Amino acid sequence: MATERTFHVWRGDADGEHTEYTVEVNEGEVVLDILHRLQATQTPDLAVRWNCKAGKCGSCSMEINGRPRLSCMARMSTFEPDETITVTPLQTFPVIRDLVCDVSYNYQKAREIPSFTPDPETKPGDFRMQQADVERPQEFRKCIECFLCQNVCHVIRDHEENKENFSGPRYLMRVAELEMHPEDTADRRKVAQEDFGLGYCNITKCCTEVCPEHIKITDNSLIPLKEKAADRKYDPVVWLGSKIGLRKDTDTQMVPNTRPGRESEQ
Repeated sequence: MATERTFHVWRGDADGEHTEYTVEVNEGEVVLDILHRLQATQTPDLAVRWNCKAGKCGSCSMEINGRPRLSCMARMSTFEPDETITVTPLQTFPVIRDLVCDVSYNYQKAREIPSFTPDPETKPGDFRMQQADVERPQEFRKCIECFLCQNVCHVIRDHEENKENFSGPRYLMRVAELEMHPEDTADRRKVAQEDFGLGYCNITKCCTEVCPEHIKITDNSLIPLKEKAADRKYDPVVWLGSKIGLRKDTDTQMVPNTRPGRESEQ
């Protein structure tokens, strides 16, 4: 049975405002359905980013009643019958128009991560992985890059100045995934701490709470990466092992040409 619901939708750029709409809602619909109905019946110029409408592309991220969510997964039946639905763009990133944000910050951070580095002397077919090593990073690869974890992280949400030196939970998770790979020979612990801002994270688990793929970002990637970075810098056994050649102590350099002026610092 169709009902009438009230929506407050952000219109304009960063200096825009909420516009109220009364719109028909049918049983089984999600918030993205309602936004499409608004485009079709009331405001054809409403800007909304979306693609698969199945919770697998991450394109339709936005904030619904103050909570970062995928609009294609936000069922109208989960709201109270008389509840006003407020829809805004992701607050951490610059607004282009309406519900569409500029998320290029995330792509820049992705380019800064040193790539997978296998041993060049290992011949194809020689390396064998334990099943546990196969399964451990599989969780991280479920990421659909919706950037909800990046958006909710207060390190950059509340402090714009931290964006230069903090990669955010999504890309620290990528660093952890590579660091855990048994065939990878690179040491990313130093760059994780000094260049990607691992120390900024205070493990509040807000990133884990909003992940639509239910990845345990904090427990399974950020905390283990913090432990590895701390071992490298403070564990006397690790320090001694590096001095006598029992442990690797080669820091992986950042990917060239990703940060202006970095080459001149080296």
